[in-house]
Amino acid sequence: MIKSEKDYHVILERIEDLLSSPENIENPEAKGFIELNILSDLVADYEEAHFPVLPPTLPEAIKLRMHELGLSQKALSDYLGISSSRISEYLNGKSEPTLKVAREISRKLDIEASIVLGV
Repeated sequence: MIKSEKDYHVILERIEDLLSSPENIENPEAKGFIELNILSDLVADYEEAHFPVLPPTLPEAIKLRMHELGLSQKALSDYLGISSSRISEYLNGKSEPTLKVAREISRKLDIEASIVLGV
């Protein structure tokens, strides 16, 4: 278990050293392979506890999907069947979608309902 930020940084440096040797990545029998896996698990546990990844906000999720799908704000409004100004309000966090629109956003953009509903 990593107990301090100093320990965390020392272990990160050791992981970088271990990653510099292809054998430590490719050969499960290598001593470095085992050490790399153990240290990686320790770092993952520490990061999960100290640097949690929060779910995206609705505006962040919509912007990401727009980018991934190559949609402009106008194209998104046409795709969802709502006005561009309403899309703008969602993207700026000025308003939240109605339940009907939230369902369409979740279904058509494949965004988890919990993110769309903010729960």
